[in-house]
Amino acid sequence: MSRLWDKGLPLDERVLRYTAGEDHLLDARLVSYDVRGSIAHAEMLAAQDLISHDDCHAICDGLRALEASFDKGEWQISLEDEDVHTALETRLTDAIGDAGGRLHLGRSRNDQVLTALRLYLHDAALDLVGRVEHLRVSIAHVTDRQGEIELPGYTHMQHAMPSSVALWCGGFDEGFADAVEGLRAVHRRINKNPLGSAAGYGTPGLPLDREFTTRRLGFDATQSPVTAVQLSRGKAESTLLFEIAIMMQDLSRMASDLLLFYTQEFAYISLAPEVTTGSSIMPQKRNPDVLELLRAAAATSQACLDEAMMITAKLPSGYHRDLQRLKPPVFRSIDLAVESVDIMAYLLDGLAFKPENIKLDEGIFATAEAYRLVTEEGMPFREAYREVARRYAK
Repeated sequence: MSRLWDKGLPLDERVLRYTAGEDHLLDARLVSYDVRGSIAHAEMLAAQDLISHDDCHAICDGLRALEASFDKGEWQISLEDEDVHTALETRLTDAIGDAGGRLHLGRSRNDQVLTALRLYLHDAALDLVGRVEHLRVSIAHVTDRQGEIELPGYTHMQHAMPSSVALWCGGFDEGFADAVEGLRAVHRRINKNPLGSAAGYGTPGLPLDREFTTRRLGFDATQSPVTAVQLSRGKAESTLLFEIAIMMQDLSRMASDLLLFYTQEFAYISLAPEVTTGSSIMPQKRNPDVLELLRAAAATSQACLDEAMMITAKLPSGYHRDLQRLKPPVFRSIDLAVESVDIMAYLLDGLAFKPENIKLDEGIFATAEAYRLVTEEGMPFREAYREVARRYAK
């Protein structure tokens, strides 16, 4: 096993375990993206006559075969591989010989990592957009089924003004529509091609065509100058994590409302039996554990954002191994958001409001009465406000 940086010197097993961290486990999701980036890089090298076209064909065919065999479960990234990049290059060289060793010309693991990560983040953001849109469909179905049912609108946890299921759904739907816009906007930072910046200072003496790989990989722009690439590490990641954290707060607040509505004291809603759990001691219990975990998930998303931002907060310019620790919070936040959005959509599909249990306090119409006094009797609003307030003070 020869890692990309290996010089043939011994490496303590403990050091390998610590420096590799979770990468050999986390990088499974990056295999297809590293293959894409590597194929684009090989094609560029061939176009610039830096490798032969025969070697380029062998590299591209070999990478595609490795991706297919990985998808079939025929190999995995091991701790000895350290990460997806070594795993692919080592197996490629074993399969096609010296041509595989020519692939790394003109790039560093630094720009290679970031290229694969940005391609992944692009797809992850779009995937999450689709899932949030599906959640919005589930919310719309609740409105269609029971939107006319009256609900008390709360301020300070007290009945305040009349609301409805449609209004309750509409508020959250707007929040998730905003989340979709925010998730789409993160592409401004994601869609910059870092490939060709190498370790952060370019490739002196090599006539690389960075615009070639920008076009091949579908990036919007080539990130320039090369020194900007490592300075940008964490920005796209944190932008995506911010949008996820904001979206997860809305999801948490929806869960909090539904938990309140599900209590015996409120009994505003019923949940499908298959989304509730039981108690190990109390036979009668149907617990809304899904909603409680959704409520707590926002804290994890916030923590992931904080972790990512703190990793990069005081780094000097250039590349530093600290940046490797961005992967766990980024992947954890994305995975949690996907699971949470999907489970809330599923839960809403089996939710029903129970209008027979929803009682509106008489005082909830006080503001409407004050407005009536203004519009029908010409009373100044402040006088109308006091007049109505006196009635409810008795």
